[in-house]
Amino acid sequence: MKIFIAGGTGFIGQALIKKLLLTGHAVTALARNPAKIGDLSPQLRIVPGSPLISGPWQQELANHEVIINLTGASIFTRWTPAAKKMILRSRVAATRNIVEAIPAQGPSRITLINASAAGYYGSCQDEEKYETDPPGAGFLSTVCRAWEKEALQAQGKARVLLMRTGVVLGKDGGALTTMLPAFRFGVGGKLGSGRQWFPWIHLDDLTSAIIFLMENKEIHGPVNLSAPKPVRNEEFTRCLGQNLGRPTFLPVPRFAIRLALGELSSVVLEGCRMMPGVLLANGFSFRLPKLQSALEDIIGKS
Repeated sequence: MKIFIAGGTGFIGQALIKKLLLTGHAVTALARNPAKIGDLSPQLRIVPGSPLISGPWQQELANHEVIINLTGASIFTRWTPAAKKMILRSRVAATRNIVEAIPAQGPSRITLINASAAGYYGSCQDEEKYETDPPGAGFLSTVCRAWEKEALQAQGKARVLLMRTGVVLGKDGGALTTMLPAFRFGVGGKLGSGRQWFPWIHLDDLTSAIIFLMENKEIHGPVNLSAPKPVRNEEFTRCLGQNLGRPTFLPVPRFAIRLALGELSSVVLEGCRMMPGVLLANGFSFRLPKLQSALEDIIGKS
């Protein structure tokens, strides 16, 4: 298939491009800084440009069967009014430009796979959340709703999939990059009570799931991209410490997290028990469904 990717220079995007090329697909990547991707294969075409700005890249997009949009500014910053505006704009404006570039040739020809996040559900405590559940409250839920609404404007001219992604675990990037130093020094610990749910997915399963969605034409709408066995923060902390052979007895108090992160603290203190209902119902097989084996694959076994 001919695939167009926006956001291909990031942690997920680079891994996805490599897997798509290995499986024989032809990939075009939109990049503001093409040097970040490099020449991975003769099959990879790089188009310079930003999805936030209309340009010639939109004509390039129109010639592809699948469009994958991974664009979005990092949420891991203090949520000042300016930062919130950028977080929202980077997702909504980019998606709008992509949707506008999709030619009106009927939904059977083009698939749009658009990023979203577990934040759609807000804080859900112990309740399992599936794709049919309503959105929650809070800033991230507001962002996800606006993001998904923009992607759904492509309905009628494309099959639309909304990827509500959990915390992605992998080598050389993602959440573990910021966590590992503290744990290796023996000062890692649970966050707050540690009872909050932690929806996670291994990077390899995430990229495989995206290809699965791309190839299974009957699937559409929201899809939860998370492992079938979510864990609480305290269990994640214990497993990571065991894999590293380091103690994890120093919890980080709630007040310290709130002081350091401000409103962003809600992301780490209020989890979501998100379940991959659509993937499981359609026969997707996770290679690493359990946290212990996923961490061993990434960092080895102590």
